Amino acid sequence: MKKVWIDAGHGGKDSGAVGNGLKEKDIALDVSLGVKKRLEDNYDGVQVLLTRSTDVFLELSERTKAADKAGADILVSVHCNAGGGAGGFETFRYINSQPASVALQNVLHKEIMVALKPFGVIDRGQKAKNLHMVRESKMPAVLTENLFIDVASDAAKLKRQEVIDALIEGHVQGIAKYLGLNKKEGKPVTKERDINIVSPWAEAVWKDMTDKKYFDGSRPGAPITREEMAIVLSRVINNLSHK
Repeated sequence: MKKVWIDAGHGGKDSGAVGNGLKEKDIALDVSLGVKKRLEDNYDGVQVLLTRSTDVFLELSERTKAADKAGADILVSVHCNAGGGAGGFETFRYINSQPASVALQNVLHKEIMVALKPFGVIDRGQKAKNLHMVRESKMPAVLTENLFIDVASDAAKLKRQEVIDALIEGHVQGIAKYLGLNKKEGKPVTKERDINIVSPWAEAVWKDMTDKKYFDGSRPGAPITREEMAIVLSRVINNLSHK
């Protein structure tokens, strides 16, 4: 049984980065809970342990001590970034990491970026830094920085469920590949739809609505938010008022 320690950054009185109506601690927890469920539901021989499963505060030392005591095989600390600029995704290992941490970072970073590709997220690269969570853990450890809370374009992505799902799936795929996990037998394999390709039965209508500027032509298979619906309705009303 492989033990995976998922550390949802911040929590409780420590909100982490805050901006654009989002809190880092909330996104970190959502992603962490999603990773646990998806890994345990779909793979054999894995147990996912969480630093926190609710909105509580823990010191950094409490987090790494708990992971070490549990005998976890790997640790992944989930965060969001801040600091402005163009935004994007990046990962960190310790500056003097063992090869196992480098290998974990390589596969985890790659799989998360593959999952984020449809959303145009900037790849800020794989980095090394003297961070507590990757320095004090006894097992291979990587910290992920999942987009920038204070960059409007990144924040808009983080408000979309399909982007959160992509972050979860990228973490799951990276962890599963690194640990060599096997899919559960009998688990139905469903092919995820490519939201960037329009279904054949909707091609004509989609083209018509795109030509008339009701939609921008992107992501025809994505769920529509209330904000996007408001924009479409506004365009319909404006067009009717001009006739």
